Amino acid sequence: MADRETLAVGRVASLHTDRVSLADVFQGSYRRLVVQLYGVVGDLSEAEDLVQEAFVRASAWGQRFDRVDNPEAWLRRAAINLHRNRWRKLTNFARVRPRLEVAAPDPPGLDEHVTVIDALRRIPEAQRQVLALHYLADLQVMEIVELLGVPEGTVKSRLKRGREALATLLSEVDDHA
Repeated sequence: MADRETLAVGRVASLHTDRVSLADVFQGSYRRLVVQLYGVVGDLSEAEDLVQEAFVRASAWGQRFDRVDNPEAWLRRAAINLHRNRWRKLTNFARVRPRLEVAAPDPPGLDEHVTVIDALRRIPEAQRQVLALHYLADLQVMEIVELLGVPEGTVKSRLKRGREALATLLSEVDDHA
C-alpha cells in the first residue's frame, strides 16, 4: 500500500514539474504572438492588447491552463477570438457612429519589414488574417481552417488572393523606388 502511495505521489510530482508556468510561456511566446497578431490586425496597439488579454484569460483559467497541450496555440486562438469579437462590436458601433482611425507606429525591430506590413494593411482583412497565420505564425492550412472555422477551400483561396494582392502592392513599391 505504501508503495502505491509513493508511486502516486511521484507521478503527481513529475506531472507538476513537467508543466510550464504561465510566466515561462509569457517569456517564450509574448513577442512572437504580438508579431503574429500585428500581422492579423494591422495595428500594434490592438495586437498587444489582444495578446495581453489572452494571457489574462489564461491566468483566470488557473490549473486548467496547465493541462493545455499547446499553450501558445491556445493563446493565439484566444487572441484571435477576442479580435473577432471586438471586430463584430466595432462593426455594429460603426453603424451608429463613424469612427476615426489612427495609424499605430511600427513596432521596434520590424523596421526592415515596414513595407510588407504597410502592404498587409492595404489588403482585405480575411486575406491578411490567413497570410499572417500562415507566414508569421507558421500554421498549416488545416490549422488555419480549425482556428478560423472556415472551409479549407476558403483558406486556400484567401491565401492565393492575398499573395497576389501582396505581390501587386509590393511590385508597385519597387516600381516607385
